[in-house]
Amino acid sequence: MLERLDNLSFKIFLIIFILGISNVSYSAENKAEFIENNWSFKGVFGTFDRASLQRGYQVYQEVCSGCHSVQHLSYRNLSEKGGPEFSPEEAKAIAAQFEVTDGPNEDGEMFTRPGRLSDKFVSPFPNAKAAAAANGGAYPPDMSVLVKARKGGADYIYSLLMGYEEAPAGYELDDGVYYNKYMSGNKIKMAEPISDGIVEYIDGTETTKAQISKDVTTFLVWAGDPHLEERHRMGFKVFFFLFILLTLVYLSKQKVWSRFGSKNEEEEVFDKAERAVSKYEGEDPDTFR
Repeated sequence: MLERLDNLSFKIFLIIFILGISNVSYSAENKAEFIENNWSFKGVFGTFDRASLQRGYQVYQEVCSGCHSVQHLSYRNLSEKGGPEFSPEEAKAIAAQFEVTDGPNEDGEMFTRPGRLSDKFVSPFPNAKAAAAANGGAYPPDMSVLVKARKGGADYIYSLLMGYEEAPAGYELDDGVYYNKYMSGNKIKMAEPISDGIVEYIDGTETTKAQISKDVTTFLVWAGDPHLEERHRMGFKVFFFLFILLTLVYLSKQKVWSRFGSKNEEEEVFDKAERAVSKYEGEDPDTFR
């Protein structure tokens, strides 16, 4: 019986080992390493590049907003500290460019009005089904959480935008499907959105594919975490106060224990006390030992 169990355990272990090796090999062959960038917002002291954020918003608006929403952002966020930091007047002008459905009015009917700072970013489609129907059945994901939802974060988004290539010889793609070496399975239904010169930056920055991809990725990171800089500042303050607290605790400990001498000093004090008591009572101090 024990011999059968040992054989069964060995077979199970062998199968798991072979499957594990196969999966690792498959992943290594079909998944390229993401392109790494020295992002300004990484690390404890990371902050956003304001100019890059403003350019990234321009790319989103001119290239991405026709399909992708950023439903968790409001137009007022564009002027808040830690974001693109457009002036309040600029943010109001941006919001007013969009028609927002509101209501009902006094007649019980819905109506449209210019956008306000308090409004959420206007979605390109009324609902998810309409979005999927307009994109060949593929629902374009909301971009306000895209960076957090994908492993690799900013590096994944940047790599995906830079990863469109001609399919290798013999690699078959269905109609409306494109080859991207950073996409899982290397197949993606979104046509290549970024190319050199696809936008013209207001600040005159050169519009290379790499620059545009980097700027819109920076914007999407901020869209997913508008309070990132505030959290970084708070984290630094917490570490600073913890350091001060630990220092005070250590100094207090040193001061308290400094009142107690070494073991020899304690024994000397004890002997002196014994002799003093013995002398007072007129007895030999050695009788106390």
